[in-house]
Amino acid sequence: MPKINFRDKLRDTVILFDGATGTELYNKGVFINRCFDEINLSNPELIKRIHKEYKAAGADVLETNTFGANKHKLQTYQLDDKVYLINKRAAEIAREVAEDDIYVAGSVGPLAVKIEPLGSMSLAEAKDAFKEQMRGLIDGGVDLFILETFVYPEELRQAVNAAKELCDLPIVAQITIDEDMSTLTGASAEVIIKEMASFGADAIGVNCTVGPQIMLEWLEIVRPLTDLPISIMPNAGKPKNIDGRNIYLASPEYFAEYTKHLIQKGAGIIGGCCGTSPEHIKLMRNAVNALKPRTAKVKYELKESEKIADVTPVPRQDKSRLARRISDGHFVKFVELLSPHGVSAKIQIEKAREMNYYGIDVINIPDGPRASARMSALSLAVLLQREVGIETVLHYVCRDRNVIGMQSDLLGAYALGVKNILAITGDPPKLGNYPDATAVFDVDSIGLVNILNRLNHGSDIAGSPFGEPTGFYVGVGANPGALNLDEELKRLDWKIEAGAEYIITQPVFDIDLLYNFIEKIKAYDIPLIAGLWPLVSIRNAEFMNNELPGCHVPDNILDRLRKVQSSKADSLAVGTEIARETLKDIQSQIQGLQISAPFGRVETVKDVLRGMGL
Repeated sequence: MPKINFRDKLRDTVILFDGATGTELYNKGVFINRCFDEINLSNPELIKRIHKEYKAAGADVLETNTFGANKHKLQTYQLDDKVYLINKRAAEIAREVAEDDIYVAGSVGPLAVKIEPLGSMSLAEAKDAFKEQMRGLIDGGVDLFILETFVYPEELRQAVNAAKELCDLPIVAQITIDEDMSTLTGASAEVIIKEMASFGADAIGVNCTVGPQIMLEWLEIVRPLTDLPISIMPNAGKPKNIDGRNIYLASPEYFAEYTKHLIQKGAGIIGGCCGTSPEHIKLMRNAVNALKPRTAKVKYELKESEKIADVTPVPRQDKSRLARRISDGHFVKFVELLSPHGVSAKIQIEKAREMNYYGIDVINIPDGPRASARMSALSLAVLLQREVGIETVLHYVCRDRNVIGMQSDLLGAYALGVKNILAITGDPPKLGNYPDATAVFDVDSIGLVNILNRLNHGSDIAGSPFGEPTGFYVGVGANPGALNLDEELKRLDWKIEAGAEYIITQPVFDIDLLYNFIEKIKAYDIPLIAGLWPLVSIRNAEFMNNELPGCHVPDNILDRLRKVQSSKADSLAVGTEIARETLKDIQSQIQGLQISAPFGRVETVKDVLRGMGL
């Protein structure tokens, strides 16, 4: 370890970190499908050579080759049992090169797994994963930690907490920003710097994604807002795809010029990220030396951020007509209608009008059912509410949009009058008509409920307030017949904790499964809407039993339908009678009914409800 403590050096001068490791490995012939972190074990001399080049270029700090060396990323390469070994060896390699001349920073990146509130991994589990990686780095001899390229502030906080619980080494905590200087979750520079300042790191800043010009503009905004040292580590510009390769075009000379600007504007730590090389660091070193000594320690007057007025969420019973009816103890009735193939919703509007006249409370609209292509569920929801005057429950799935797109959709939906949401993870595209389509799945339904809950409290996914809150009435799905019911209940617990306000089940055929499920969720005191699917034939029943996950059609129902399989009319009559019997048995145990109109037959819904007093 160098004689001067890193924290002391940070108080006195600008510290220069090294540049990209991944880019250098790629330039030296390592294919991008390799696990770069594993090279610490299989080819340590190559890693050592890169470290030596950066040391020779004048870097004050070498970063370990461990950005992705956590168990979740390493699991992709079946290397999750080598977390400690890879990190310890990486630190040892960097230490051998650094000797006692310069510092070694243990590089820690995001886990690549969503944590609460946007994912199912708990904060404690995330912190433990960071600790597992950091133990190897500590034992390998690092002088400090650099936590870099984080997207979600809460994940970065857990990484800082992990480091602080393990040791007293200095911590540099960095998030990544986009071209508009906001984070990739949409948080403004002012909001994110305030949040990062609360983490307890020794220095905070930004790295990756963008080049030095945008980071300089970001620095100019945030420098007056904190007295903590600020680190700036840009990419060598945005990469350009040239003959199939991503090439970074920002030259070392360009970086050297911006190094002067960054220092003059108050950066305490500088370095390079993707696309930067030892040549970039060499010219940055020259720029740093040219500005030494710093003639005076800049004193920044901290500015108070604008006080945000407290937001009063919309009371649950006032969120929608559906919310009011459930709150008042009414037995509510949903009917499911699919969006049309094409641009005309005339048939769906007529069916919704018929259901409205019949006393149905809401129309439930699946979002891309079975991952097929139809008119957007949101468009149909708006059309039905405007043309018919009946409320809708909009299914919203996580498959097709990133978290920023989700937020935009949901704010737009609320502005258009859609107040009831059913948060669904969604089927992967391979289950639908377009098996080559890609999926996003930034979050699952648990994360989506958290996003909705934040919107209902007047803030976006980054925690930035936006004024008047939404008032979504948030529902979630549940499967009483799940093969692993304990896992289903655990996920349901997370959904309710995140803010779910009612449950809609998969279609119920096996009453015993539903009763068992009801018994297990009694403690939640949450409205339960049971799914009901009037079967139309034995083939329909067999499909539900064998191809719809979690649906169990009992043998006695299958036998009844087999006896009438030669007659479509008789099959439909028996299926309707079975649905009526199921409803009679479960009505007293549920707060509402979600009836599917099989193959669009809304008259079947009437047949099921006729004479039931609902």
